[in-house]
Amino acid sequence: MKDTNLSFEEYKTLVEQAPILIWRSDTTAKCDYFNEKWLAFTGRSMEQEHGDGWTDGIHSDDYEQCLQIYTEAFKRQEIFEMQYRLRRHDNVYRWLFDRGVPFFSPTGKFAGYIGSCIDVTEKVEAQQELQKVQMAEMKELRGLLPICASCKKIRDDQGYWNQIEVYIKKHSEVEFSHSICPDCISKLYPEIYAESRLQK
Repeated sequence: MKDTNLSFEEYKTLVEQAPILIWRSDTTAKCDYFNEKWLAFTGRSMEQEHGDGWTDGIHSDDYEQCLQIYTEAFKRQEIFEMQYRLRRHDNVYRWLFDRGVPFFSPTGKFAGYIGSCIDVTEKVEAQQELQKVQMAEMKELRGLLPICASCKKIRDDQGYWNQIEVYIKKHSEVEFSHSICPDCISKLYPEIYAESRLQK
């Protein structure tokens, strides 16, 4: 049977050449290691990324939430997942999905975190585009009501015709107070309309 145990050099090769970005932090929450894929992605050196240096690449809109998730999970020594934009070596921001896991020494003592990141930019942008399309469709639907040109009833999704006030009340918080306008009074109740005109 073939020995499946890996040597230190083999482990190192796996970590350095894995198709994901890998980082590690110590017990002070400062990062002390980044694999070759991370450094190639950012175009920065280990010294530049060391400690909190890596945070220089986080998009300003994501910075506060990113650090909040990380520090809160670190205090509780819990697994965390988050998405944020990180500046690539060509100064283009890419969306990363970052998963951090606490690791422990052979004696069970908390030793820090190990994290892995994958580029999910295409997925995020596709979701954002889908949301835009859905919002546009919803806006268009909100602006189209099948209404009778004669009696002004509105047809609902089931094909039933409703009085306009019934339909609006079902789809909003509007309450109606019924009255009658002068034009309708003159048509429907000409005597009352004539009398009201004489009183003015």
